[in-house]
Amino acid sequence: MSRRVRLISGWVAIALGVALLLGVGVYKLSNSRRIQVVGELIQRVATTDKVVALTFDDGPTPGDTEAVLQTLAERKVMATFFLCGASMHDHPAQTKEIVAAGHQVGNHSWSHRRMWFMTPTEVRRELDDTDEMIRDSGYQGRIDFRPPYGKKLLVLPWILRERGTRTITWDVSPEDFSGVEQTPEQLRDIVLDTVRPGSIILLHPMNGRTRTQEATALIIDSLTQEGYRFVTVAELTN
Repeated sequence: MSRRVRLISGWVAIALGVALLLGVGVYKLSNSRRIQVVGELIQRVATTDKVVALTFDDGPTPGDTEAVLQTLAERKVMATFFLCGASMHDHPAQTKEIVAAGHQVGNHSWSHRRMWFMTPTEVRRELDDTDEMIRDSGYQGRIDFRPPYGKKLLVLPWILRERGTRTITWDVSPEDFSGVEQTPEQLRDIVLDTVRPGSIILLHPMNGRTRTQEATALIIDSLTQEGYRFVTVAELTN
């Protein structure tokens, strides 16, 4: 092999290595719960007060929404619901029930697709159409955003900053979506082991997830016994 060929091969190998490292870095950044390229991202709030925000993703779905609202009402707990535009369109009555109960409503995209490599037009449509459904429900508060699956690459963060919309992630998420079945007690115990003052707790009680619905009551009762108070994301971040 000639010296020139070896030199070219070496530079190609370096370029491929750099590209691989950049790809890994971008992938990790897109999955980060704490870091976003631009714009405001909140994973938790630094505080010594025993206060947490309980948040629910997806939906609304009939039956599930009512079950969660009943649990919250019985315990006088306010929460934050990150809802999908398509589901709100299909189930406007459930959306209005959430708003009427005084809970915070956030934007969880229209389609719940991973927002990787979407065009600016697609991203704006996902956000704008969902915001419109939220406003049509009568909600008047601030609309925060939570990206589906926590993915936020590449155009999304720039458009969120352009809109002045905050990204809300989480630091406590007890559910295992690998196929492992979890009991409500197991879900509660994971939360108790990982929660701290200022935490944002993520749960998925919609779409027939009755174990998560049952766990919601256990989590609230257990954290209340430990002296925690529940607030919305808006209240937590004030």
